[in-house]
Amino acid sequence: MRNHKLIGWVVGIPLLVIILILVIVLQEPDKAGISRAMAAKSVALALQSPDELKTWQKEYKSSFFPAETQKQWYVPYLDYLYGEGILESEEIPADEEHALQELTYQEAAEMMGKLSPELKRLVRADRKNAKKPFPEEQWWLLYDSVLRKLDPDGEIRLEQVLIYATPETMAGTPAWTAHTNLGALTFYGLVLDPLADHQLKAYVRDSEIIHVTEDMGSDTEYRNVWILDGDENGLLVYLGDIERRIPFRKKTGKTEKMLHHMADLKMENGKISKVSLKTETIIGKVLSVQEDAIELEGYGEIPLDSEYKVLKTYGGMERKQLSDILVGYGTEEFIVAKGNVCGILITREFQAETIRVLIMNKGFQGLYHSTLTLVCSGPMKVIQGEKEKRLKAGEAFTVRTGDRQLRDGRMILEPETGGEITVRSLERAQGTPSYTGRMEIVEGEGGLVLVNELYLEDYLKRVVPSEMPSSYEKEALKAQAICARTYAYMQLQSNTYSQYGAHVDDSTNFQVYNNTENSIQASEAVQDTYGKMLLYDGKPITAYYFSTSCGTTSDASVWGSDPEAVPYLKGVALQPGRETLDLSSNEAFSAFIKNEDIKSYDSAYPFYRWNVKTSREILSANIDGVGTVTGLQITERGGGGVAKKLLVTGTEGEKTISGQNSIRAALGDESLVITKKDGKTVTGWGSLPSGFISIEDIGNGDFQIFGGGFGHGAGMSQNGAQAMAKSGMKCEEILKFFYDGVSVEVMKQKQENSGQAEGQEAANE
Repeated sequence: MRNHKLIGWVVGIPLLVIILILVIVLQEPDKAGISRAMAAKSVALALQSPDELKTWQKEYKSSFFPAETQKQWYVPYLDYLYGEGILESEEIPADEEHALQELTYQEAAEMMGKLSPELKRLVRADRKNAKKPFPEEQWWLLYDSVLRKLDPDGEIRLEQVLIYATPETMAGTPAWTAHTNLGALTFYGLVLDPLADHQLKAYVRDSEIIHVTEDMGSDTEYRNVWILDGDENGLLVYLGDIERRIPFRKKTGKTEKMLHHMADLKMENGKISKVSLKTETIIGKVLSVQEDAIELEGYGEIPLDSEYKVLKTYGGMERKQLSDILVGYGTEEFIVAKGNVCGILITREFQAETIRVLIMNKGFQGLYHSTLTLVCSGPMKVIQGEKEKRLKAGEAFTVRTGDRQLRDGRMILEPETGGEITVRSLERAQGTPSYTGRMEIVEGEGGLVLVNELYLEDYLKRVVPSEMPSSYEKEALKAQAICARTYAYMQLQSNTYSQYGAHVDDSTNFQVYNNTENSIQASEAVQDTYGKMLLYDGKPITAYYFSTSCGTTSDASVWGSDPEAVPYLKGVALQPGRETLDLSSNEAFSAFIKNEDIKSYDSAYPFYRWNVKTSREILSANIDGVGTVTGLQITERGGGGVAKKLLVTGTEGEKTISGQNSIRAALGDESLVITKKDGKTVTGWGSLPSGFISIEDIGNGDFQIFGGGFGHGAGMSQNGAQAMAKSGMKCEEILKFFYDGVSVEVMKQKQENSGQAEGQEAANE
């Protein structure tokens, strides 16, 4: 009997455990599902950026949702998936009720199936779970696979996001927007208001938070915060790009010494528990700006703190970027702690007085030199850190890559009595070049970098004759000087070469500098226009110019930009009256470009009209992906008729080449013979003279290209300006002909937010 009872216990206990487990499993509620709206948002942003979705909406011009619902946050995402056939509105109606309901396994499988069979299999939908909500937790596990498939370039990033403020915690904050350490981020569909002062891990694309993967808590630290004001109860701080008042955990009477300093703030439950001030500041001219360091004259390279801040302190506090730090100037104060720059304060306006030019090597082949030999016409100092030595007039100074004397950092060569420095190791069109101002030598990864710092007006005296013949009319040279000054002013602020300690280089990438002999006429043109620049709405323009027109200029479409974004560039005919010609069709442009008798200011110059014959063999060798070229067709033209898109047809397919520079390069070849209007020919050019072209198939696999002009065609035609000056026009009249709605004024100080530079070449091509 006892044995029977023992057997019963042995068998019964495990059975009871199994029954209990089954009861628990059966009674456990289903995990919370993800809404269709949030699932749609995550998929849509894996396929398109927020800006691309906005563009898609504008182009689609309609919505699947009723009018009263179209302003809801989820509409753009669901509209996109409906429009692209990833969701079916017949199965999931486009209304608020269905949008906010939970996504089912079946719907998740169908959505993933439209994207990839592999992703569909990962959903694991079956008959039993088809109508059940797809768990939110499982969706975000699946999302990792979605990103690997749909976002191979990593546009969606897993970021650490520190929430400064939300609409609920700070008045004036736009709906669905959070102020964060990454700037202003939208968070459509998420609940972030309770997470102010919390550190989060989140999926982010561009400026939008997709999903929060982890809340890391509210015991955070705000690093490198600027303290504006305060009292015993708390501090008013500039946090990110907002002003926010934060209370102390305990009252303190020591706030006065904290004001107008940078500090780290230790936070506990939304209150300040500790303030660590950073009071050490240094001032010095910026010599170069790296991603992780700032080089200052007298200090060398100083590392940047991992959470450094750049702030403009005059005229109202404003957050800036490292790219706003100008080399060659000392408009900043640097806050240093533990040997790192943790704060950069831009304390005053920029005054354009000097420019720093990167001197390229022989033939303008690159930035780096293997050997440099320099000699000054007068006594010269060589400064390196705290070390200094003097050289006599005519005494050569030579340095080579890997030279031991470069180990101590940048070398500065400075004439003592205003002499010029000749670079004997360099050749230019006029021979061995000499430079005013000072020279700096630093060793980079590819060799020696040579920078010439000089007064802006002295720079222009060497630019104008390098860009326009000194024999041209005085008014044309003055127009060129104003263009060059305006262009240089804009490039000073672009920081293209800040890592090398320069603003521009001396090639056609910017403006050709010191490539010809000095010119009295050019110098007088610069002097006569001292300080004058081209302004649009009171702000400097990017004063593009080029050699010769085809009888009309173009607009910003020559670079694929929106013409409305650069309103001062208009496509106009180079004739009295400044008319606009409609040359948008191939027929109209072909008739125009073949007519050599059309009179314009440029019509006397050889490149006004030109033509060249090419073959399918040459084209096939230069254009990949289509096999043997069989056809060429301009499918879109920009302002003035410039070619914007070229359709190339071949035996193995077709491709579209976009942009006038790309089209010129694709159709050009050094073997081609280009015949100019005057009958003279040129060869050895790898690119066509301009993008103002018409193409004819002349049989036997050959194509005839009829073209006009030399250069990109936007802004001022230099030869057109010369003809205008000969006709009696003054420089301001010339400039206002080429640049619509501009004024010519002396700039006395920096205009805030004047950046209109599109980063395109301005020089004569």
